[in-house]
Amino acid sequence: MYTKNYREVPVEETGVEGLTSRWIITASQGAENFSMRLLELAPLKSTPLHQHNSEHEIFVLVGKGEVVTDEGSFPISEGSVIYVSPNETHKFVNTGASAMRFIDTVMFPSKLGN
Repeated sequence: MYTKNYREVPVEETGVEGLTSRWIITASQGAENFSMRLLELAPLKSTPLHQHNSEHEIFVLVGKGEVVTDEGSFPISEGSVIYVSPNETHKFVNTGASAMRFIDTVMFPSKLGN
């Protein structure tokens, strides 16, 4: 069992302007397949358009914005859940006046067969 308040986990810069991350559950807590992070995107900022080899599950805690894919732009806000398929091009855009905070789960690279 592992339990901790997310605020006790250090904030890390991601290399993307306006985006920070807290790796709240990883292999160091005993997770074997997925890791969980809390991302915070500053107002009017976005992640770059990108893709990766694994699926991506997102849960929006606070804020509003949109997720952009090759299929278009889709509004997201508090309570939204997003599934991004492997290799699907996507980005997240904060369209609000306050930070958008969301939980992201990703598969460990070793589970991808790399």
